[in-house]
Amino acid sequence: MKFIDYTIVHVKAGDGGRGCVSFRREKYVPKGGPDGGDGGKGGDIVIKATRDLNTLLDVAYRKTYKAQRGGHGKGKKKHGADGADTIISVPIGTVVKDQEGNILADLDFDGATFIAARGGRGGLGNCHFVSPVNQTPRYAQPGMPGEEKWLILELKLLADVGLIGLPNAGKSTLISVISSAKPKIADYPFTTLIPNLGVVKVEDGKSFVVADIPGIIEGAHAGAGLGLQFLRHIERTSLLLHLVDISDMLTSDPVADFEKVNQELLAFSIKLLEKPQMVVGTKLDLAYDKIRLKRLEEYCKKKDLFFLAISAVRGIGIKELKTYLFEKVTLLKEGSYGKQNSYQDRQ
Repeated sequence: MKFIDYTIVHVKAGDGGRGCVSFRREKYVPKGGPDGGDGGKGGDIVIKATRDLNTLLDVAYRKTYKAQRGGHGKGKKKHGADGADTIISVPIGTVVKDQEGNILADLDFDGATFIAARGGRGGLGNCHFVSPVNQTPRYAQPGMPGEEKWLILELKLLADVGLIGLPNAGKSTLISVISSAKPKIADYPFTTLIPNLGVVKVEDGKSFVVADIPGIIEGAHAGAGLGLQFLRHIERTSLLLHLVDISDMLTSDPVADFEKVNQELLAFSIKLLEKPQMVVGTKLDLAYDKIRLKRLEEYCKKKDLFFLAISAVRGIGIKELKTYLFEKVTLLKEGSYGKQNSYQDRQ
């Protein structure tokens, strides 16, 4: 399934029905008087979050949504039927914005709803306009138009832990090992073209959610690579797990690789660096001379950042990592593990 996390849609709520101009006409009832009924209310446009979706694909292809108009009033003071609402189903984590980018709603739980456009009020029938000086009003109100607008829908994945790092740092391999997620894995950069979510199960049936964010490269905050498309998903995560390749296959400085990613996060939003961040050295099974490993380990020790070297392929350090992450996620939910553990605070 194609992953879509951003789209613009046009919504039009239903117009209200017209009020009716009518007079009673019954045998043996002279001068029955006005009995025009009111028009019905137009239907609303409602946006609803559901756990059954994980992309805005269906919404993006339709683009335009209209709700049913209200029924017109009838004689004998019969009220027109209210128009049916139109419900737009979106994934949990969808943010609704207006054209200027102002946030209108943040649908962050299953069943969360937002009335994006309200239907027009039905017009009053002529029976409402009787007065001592006008016993036979021959007019009624038209229905009010429903709201009409353009909306921006932006999906930000909800996860406890976000995996970040340069392309080919081992994020996809790690999430495939610690969860049931099945991302594409290969030995070249940019194998992950969409974010992947995985549920990591620990003891006693407890679990937490991990998101594999596609690789961030230099200039990502300005749109290079897949940067702007997926940096927004990191905003939703509670904890960042920064993966750095420490294998002998690379010749770059692992500390420089680590700082490069954090500079992109900073350029996108300082709030990303205020999140608790942990560092994991990946591909330990390919770190024969340990030079890159020692360089990154010493740096993290100096900066007082959590560091653990692992090999997802061989399972080295995986159990310890899952246990540590679960403990920190639990503390975060309790509010006792905060900003003091962030990368920004260590600088």
